[in-house]
Amino acid sequence: MSGRTVITGIGVVAPNGIGADAFWKATQAGTAVLGRVTRQGCEHLPLRVAGEVRGFDPASMVEERYLVQTDRYTHHALAAADLALEDARLGRADYENDPFSVGVVTAAGSGGGEFGQRELQHLWEQGPRFVGPYQSIAWFYAASTGQISIRRGLKGPCGVVAADEAGGLDAFAHAARAIRQGSRAMLVGATEAPLAPYSIVCQLGYEALSTHDDPERAYRPFTEKACGYVPAEGGAMFLVEDEQEALRRGASVRAVLAGHAATFTGPHRPETAEKAGEGLAHAIRGALRDAGCAPEEVDVVFADALGTPQADRAEAAALLSALGPHGRKVPVTAPKTGTGRAYCAAPVLDTAAAVLALEHGIVPPTPNVFDVCHDLDVVTGTARTAELRTALVLSRGLMGSNAALVLRIPS
Repeated sequence: MSGRTVITGIGVVAPNGIGADAFWKATQAGTAVLGRVTRQGCEHLPLRVAGEVRGFDPASMVEERYLVQTDRYTHHALAAADLALEDARLGRADYENDPFSVGVVTAAGSGGGEFGQRELQHLWEQGPRFVGPYQSIAWFYAASTGQISIRRGLKGPCGVVAADEAGGLDAFAHAARAIRQGSRAMLVGATEAPLAPYSIVCQLGYEALSTHDDPERAYRPFTEKACGYVPAEGGAMFLVEDEQEALRRGASVRAVLAGHAATFTGPHRPETAEKAGEGLAHAIRGALRDAGCAPEEVDVVFADALGTPQADRAEAAALLSALGPHGRKVPVTAPKTGTGRAYCAAPVLDTAAAVLALEHGIVPPTPNVFDVCHDLDVVTGTARTAELRTALVLSRGLMGSNAALVLRIPS
């Protein structure tokens, strides 16, 4: 990245809270909200524990005409985009004279599985005349980007990163590039809704998926009892802007997108964990170089925390390799152990937590994790106050992507 791209708005729809304030209150308190999967049709499936967004009423936030043509993951995105724009105090009047100056980029790992399953059931049970016209778009990876753009009248650069988990961080790089090329602002982020029966069945092939039936034990990365990750739904959207444009309109700058880098090391398997760790270390070095940041300047790390012994060991090794001796001292946290790992939205929620941590000078804890068995300073139990200026957010995908994002407080 070159120049200054800044975050001015945050919108969150997460298992532990809707809105940035509620999300942060629960995150800094280390509140764990993992619970038994309650979605209809999932009772007989091996996945027992997940992070569900409870209490989310899409009809209270999104118009009916958009709800009927979109999946739950897009409902999350539309609501989060509204919250981000409200937080940034950017209304339609601010860009209606130049709608091509604001765009949208989202990341998606699976698209609208719940909507797609329902329509396919209609097809097989009742015939093609009973399949709705929106089946062709609601399941698609790009549905959230398109619907946000249409609903908000945003005609600038629009795109989708169709990828695994690390795509959530890559979306920020796409947004920053659009701003460097002349856009005023971009809505960027990711949401997921992978808890429909069809979607869960697709996930059962992932070796790292935890099928433990105890919410307090199902997701414990960096411990000897690590048994995989717990999936989640929800996500976050951000408004990012050119810094000078943001200051000109009187916006509050919440954080600077300082650096990003990505690598690819092939599908995650126990036998390839070491190679994946090397790829993550390379991404960390690249993001720090992009940010002009020395390893010892990193004040907090938001870990990927896949939750298998091999992957956790590889992530710890990557941090120690990329950060040197500082890697043993820097606070490391993984708030997602209390909410679940929401695929592409997982690092996006971590980014929201990182911005809020920088603002408040608080490193949130890693819920349900005790007795860390790796040579890292993992924050457990309660939050830790600290002077924070730079945060490093990490993400690895099950299919082999690695990404690192550096955030800094505005100066």
